Amino acid sequence: MIWLKGNMNKFLIRFFDIVFSLTGLIVFSPILFVISVMIVLDSSGPIIFRQWRVGKNNTDFRLFKFRTMNINSDKMGLITVGSRDPRITRTGIFLRRFKLDELPQLLNVLLGQMSLVGPRPEVRRYADLYTPALQTIVLSVRPGITDFASIEYSNENELLSKVTDPEHFYINEVLPAKIKLNLIFIENPTFGNYMRIIFRTVGKILTH
Repeated sequence: MIWLKGNMNKFLIRFFDIVFSLTGLIVFSPILFVISVMIVLDSSGPIIFRQWRVGKNNTDFRLFKFRTMNINSDKMGLITVGSRDPRITRTGIFLRRFKLDELPQLLNVLLGQMSLVGPRPEVRRYADLYTPALQTIVLSVRPGITDFASIEYSNENELLSKVTDPEHFYINEVLPAKIKLNLIFIENPTFGNYMRIIFRTVGKILTH
């Protein structure tokens, strides 16, 4: 009975991942087009920023985002410090504020590389800091666009802007705290929790 319930939750989550991501890409297509034009007019470089992230079963995949920083800015550091980070473009500030830069990840969801709900995928540098036990747990599921950690740390960039060593603070304070929040859904991946996180995320964005 428990096995059946668990598989039903997996089926429902994947089914609604496909439905929501496909619907979102269609419904938001005019917005995606407008954002693309804004990025082209604002700065030189590609519209889509692609970055290797660590996904399910410890495999790397290309995560898609609208480019919000000047080209090659990631070579100056992986952590973004505050919304006024000088590497961020004018359009990027607006996109990041309303999380619109994450919209291309609906394609990652549709391709099965991500879910709408799950732990945010880290770059290899930070995923390798997980203990073997945490790697087994956190990397056993599809990473997501949002989860309880994303909601709790929606102001992460601003938080990092207030410390003298942002990377040290992220590794030693933020990352462990986010993992604890990640485990809430990982250990209880019900369809009810899936929908609860989606609604809470939308509410957070609308009231931001």
